[in-house]
Formats: sequence, structure tokens, C-alpha cells
Amino acid sequence: MISLIKIDFIICLGGDGTLLYASSLFQKSVPPVMAFHLGSLGFLTPFEVQEFQEQISDVLKGNAALTLRSRLRCIVISSSNNTSNTTNSSTDYENENNSSTTNLLVLNEVVIDRGASPYLSNIDLYLDGKLITSVQGDGLIISTPTVLPAGVELKVRVSPGSRSTAWMSFDGRGRQELGHGDSLRVTTSIYPVPSICARDQISDWFASLAECLQWNVRKKQRVFDDESVEENDDDEVLDS
Repeated sequence: MISLIKIDFIICLGGDGTLLYASSLFQKSVPPVMAFHLGSLGFLTPFEVQEFQEQISDVLKGNAALTLRSRLRCIVISSSNNTSNTTNSSTDYENENNSSTTNLLVLNEVVIDRGASPYLSNIDLYLDGKLITSVQGDGLIISTPTVLPAGVELKVRVSPGSRSTAWMSFDGRGRQELGHGDSLRVTTSIYPVPSICARDQISDWFASLAECLQWNVRKKQRVFDDESVEENDDDEVLDS
């Protein structure tokens, strides 16, 4: 197996899922990524494979811009007191001694859902250690730092009175249970994914919207002209 340390350039052939998988292989620094669109949907794959030789040559010559795509650092803390039974004791939720941790970096999102349970999930959210809200519903998606400042830590726990546990997935992978007493801590990672642009950051983004969602592609309303106005006036006279 090739050591990831020796890799200094990545070429992805596929859709966004291929890029997410490549990102998951690098849990620290990521080499520059050149993503070619071969999948059905691709917001993160700006290059067309038909012109790959010319495009790769330009990039290797240094004629390329970079977009640093931020990732989320996720720390799953599994409590030794993890049990599927509900509890109303807050002391179990404050004790994280003798627990194991798992570190993951995600590019798109962390999804927390109720899994196979028929009950709604009850999730407590803490911001830098302070309880900010409780969420009751089918699940929760943590994706971007648009609402919260990039420097804070978000902690997620199953509420003490919740009838069920919750389940987590990271960029659609690594599905695991978030049990009573466990917690998930999310911060902004210091290791972004440097994605090579086909043109520039803004042009690539709006091109992907137009390609994948047919954004701004719709039938336009006809413009009034003098003839149509006269026809409408004649119709009004006849109706009267």
C-alpha cells in the first residue's frame, strides 16, 4: 500500500462521492485535488474528462487557482456507561472519564438521525460547553459554519430523557450509534481540502448549479411590444 505521506497530487474521476472518499483517506493535510466530473451529480467536480490532457498539463505548469474547502473535525466520545436504557441522571452526562474517543474529518456534513427507532430523537446541543438548545425530531445535520463562528466547539448528546439513542454518519460513511452518555464534538478542522478550480471559485460554483440543478434555465416571459398592446386594446373594445 502506498504511503499517503508520499502523495502530493490527487486526480479524482467520478462524482462528489469520489471526492468525499478521497478526503476521508487524509485525516491530516490533503494534497491538491483535481476532480473530473464522471458521476451523475457533481458540485465539487469542475473539470470535464474530455479535455483531461490539456487541463492536467496546465495545472502541472502552475496555471490554476485553489479553493480551500473547510472540513469539520468530529470527536466521538463513547462513554463506558453507554446503555440503551433511558436515564434522568445528569451526572452520567457530565462524566466522560474512562471513555474512548474516535477522531474523524468530514467535508460535507455529519448526520445524526433516529435510526431504526420508532421514537423521535431528543438531542442536546452545547456551544463551548453551554447548553444552547434541545432538538426533538427525526434527526440533525451539522454542515457549515454559516450560523456559528468557526472557532467554537459544538457538542451533541442524546437528552437524558430520550426514549431512544441516535445514529451518526460522516460524509455518508462510518455509521455508528450515539448512545446515552456518549457525545459528539464538532469543530472546524485545520486541514482543508485544496481543490483545484477549472476557472475560478465563483465561476465553478455557478457552473455546477446550472449543470446539476438547471439553475437559471427556464422559459422567459415574453416582452410586450407595440403590436401585442394594440391587440389587447382592440379586444377590450370588442368586449365592451
